[in-house]
Amino acid sequence: MKKFFLSFLAIIISLIAGALILWLMGKDPIAAYMNLLQGSGLMQKVKYAGRQNMFTDFMSFVDAMTPMIFASLSVALALRGGFFNIGVSGQMMIAGITAHMLSLVIPSRVLVILAGLIAGALVGALIGWLRYKFNVNEVVSSIMLNSTIMYLVTFYINTFYINPVSRQSKSIIASARLTLSGFRWENLKLDIPLAFPLAIITAIFLFWFIERTTRGYEIKAVGLSPKAAYYAGMNVNRISLITMTLSGALAGLAGVSYFCGYYAAIQPGVTPSMGFDAIAVSLLGGNNPIGCVFASFLITIISKGSVYMSSRQHIEPEIASLITAFILTFAACSAFLSRKGRR
Repeated sequence: MKKFFLSFLAIIISLIAGALILWLMGKDPIAAYMNLLQGSGLMQKVKYAGRQNMFTDFMSFVDAMTPMIFASLSVALALRGGFFNIGVSGQMMIAGITAHMLSLVIPSRVLVILAGLIAGALVGALIGWLRYKFNVNEVVSSIMLNSTIMYLVTFYINTFYINPVSRQSKSIIASARLTLSGFRWENLKLDIPLAFPLAIITAIFLFWFIERTTRGYEIKAVGLSPKAAYYAGMNVNRISLITMTLSGALAGLAGVSYFCGYYAAIQPGVTPSMGFDAIAVSLLGGNNPIGCVFASFLITIISKGSVYMSSRQHIEPEIASLITAFILTFAACSAFLSRKGRR
């Protein structure tokens, strides 16, 4: 409960700080925050384009939130096991391109999900293996793998899989995409995120796995003190390998829901920033799977609604990023706030 209170306190302080900045710019903070909710489909806009309403915006918001849930769960599990998985972006890319390649042969959504999960798990397992076999710090190996994967994927796309018009990869086949784009319902055009129920189920299962199973207890024990876990008879190396494999698998799910769902293509030469944002989102959620869902909800509101806020308030969309940075900075300082609270 203390972690959630500190996260809530970080959010309140950050919103106040953001409101102060907006006020100093001569803008109405309340109206600006309402614009964030309107842009995310949580409040009614003044007007809508054809075949759109608040529900269409909300479904697009949920579609954008889905990969963030998976990515933050990946980071949270690694942190609970004593690892700092900073390679989520690379794992997302390798999962996305693997799923794209498989969809050319077998256009199936189930196989796309499995391909991304396995690809991410293999990269995570490699990071865990390098850690216990050669004592290579996971931060170093995962950062290096981010760059390696990005360049390999970029080479493949530019050589074999490029769309000459968009200069991105070719779009994934519609029958294998994890978002039903342009779905017609009562004269509306919706983007239906098919992976969102899987994200919620995964978060609930991961919470049960960590808190209620023997393997989850071992992961937490190794994360708290590898030496104590070793003297308690646990196989620390095997548990570490399992932790990073599962973390990579979750990052792979983030990759397919992002590159084969929210986006239908992969931009070469660019790693998804979501992999790094997920680190802070996990911290905001207290490294708790359920907390990660709510933290993803909040951060996606700010990122998704920033464009509409910018157009209505005539301010730069980076103001929303600044508010997010405030939230995540105060959340990262939770240990300091906790000590101050005890005093």
